[in-house]
Amino acid sequence: MNNTKNIAVAMSGGVDSSISAVLLKERGYKVTGIFMKNWEEDDDSNNCNVADDYEDAKRVATKLGIDLLTVNFSDKYWQLVFQRLIKGLQSGITPNPDIFCNKEIKFNYFYQHVLSLGYDQLATGHYAKVENDNNMFKLKVAYDQSKDQTYFLYMLQQDILKNIIFPLENITKVEVKRIAREFDLKISEKKESMGICFIGKKNFTEFISKYLKNNPGNILDESGVILGKHQGLFNYTIGQRKGLGIGGISDTNSDPWFVMSKDVSNNNLVVTQDEKKLLYKGKLLLSSASWVHTAPVINKKYTARFRHGGKLIPVLIEERNQRYYLILEEHERAITIGQSAVIYQNNECLGGGIIEKLCQ
Repeated sequence: MNNTKNIAVAMSGGVDSSISAVLLKERGYKVTGIFMKNWEEDDDSNNCNVADDYEDAKRVATKLGIDLLTVNFSDKYWQLVFQRLIKGLQSGITPNPDIFCNKEIKFNYFYQHVLSLGYDQLATGHYAKVENDNNMFKLKVAYDQSKDQTYFLYMLQQDILKNIIFPLENITKVEVKRIAREFDLKISEKKESMGICFIGKKNFTEFISKYLKNNPGNILDESGVILGKHQGLFNYTIGQRKGLGIGGISDTNSDPWFVMSKDVSNNNLVVTQDEKKLLYKGKLLLSSASWVHTAPVINKKYTARFRHGGKLIPVLIEERNQRYYLILEEHERAITIGQSAVIYQNNECLGGGIIEKLCQ
């Protein structure tokens, strides 16, 4: 291991990025922390407050005896990630902003900024592995498979992976927490950020209403019977159970309701009490396909994951007119347009694409 390298660590103030810096310093690298700000409107209810996160990162850097630089990509995040989220929600799909934040911000503008400052490599607190196989860089599942984040990283390619370090690749979350308790108790007790970081624990409907106007429509059952009203299809995703506001309807049983589909043209939300209707087995079309090193072999069996932490489903891959299709060989629940399908071969992430259409 070449411990003379000068490593920049993306430090968010959270436990994973903090311990990544700790581990690299212990291994003898020359380490600098860089705090990246992607959102200008700090949350006044102290959910994911940028100022607090910066103070946590600064405290950790001071304890480590390393510098902490700052950079602001809020304008790029707004243009390339958040506006894409809004546009997708308006069209009736459910985009994944975390994937595009990684692709467009963290491993594009931020990565290029790090290299421009003269650092050899960028380290982040993701749970994933990079393996160099004769100068072909492979993206592998982390040792702690329960925390693996390759689903969010599948768009990374060779020119990026060659200069990336994931210090948590061979460590469990339990061990990370143990190290954090010994190094900095406050960091060890900090809750993980989930979903879009600047939203924190806030109600998504309340937050997104600042940027999308209500567009009321009907909630229908499969027979077209009106069960209630919604304030905008963008508030719902396929398979959703909570927050529908249609419980206790007469002439129906007490089983829960689930979002089955969105009728965007008529602005109707279609729901069902038969959860089996959410299962899908068949063909789907991918857009924006991205492969880590080489495209997968057509008609070879792989596995695919359709959400972070989701089970691996056996699939075949077809290609027609330079477009990729997946054929699911087992049922998966609530496959959602706008989310990503990520392809694996054993413990290697090959890449994936955005789910554009269910073909049957």
